[in-house]
Amino acid sequence: MSKNWMLVIVAAVFEVGWVAGLKHADSVLAWGLTAVAILVSFGVLVYSGKRLPTSTVYAVFVGLGTAGTVISEMVVFGEPFSWAKIGLIALLLVGIIGLKLVTHEHDDQPRKEGEAA
Repeated sequence: MSKNWMLVIVAAVFEVGWVAGLKHADSVLAWGLTAVAILVSFGVLVYSGKRLPTSTVYAVFVGLGTAGTVISEMVVFGEPFSWAKIGLIALLLVGIIGLKLVTHEHDDQPRKEGEAA
């Protein structure tokens, strides 16, 4: 797995953080950390999207963020556990892995604005 795909995973982890922050932040510090997580998440996503196929990067980012958010809500914030949710997350992750496997990486050079992939 390339460095750029690892950065997509990092962006997704920060997405889980800011989504949880939007729901649970109750202090100035928590809101500040939420804002930082948003900036880091989207900054890393944009950086990776310039070096990898943008549509696949976004799908992986959103899918991992969704799965991480649902799991963190159940584990950390006491959302009721559901086998149906776990099954649907597994299905989502299979789709994400499939997209990653069929996507061909390009060179590590960022594309210029308006340039075809």
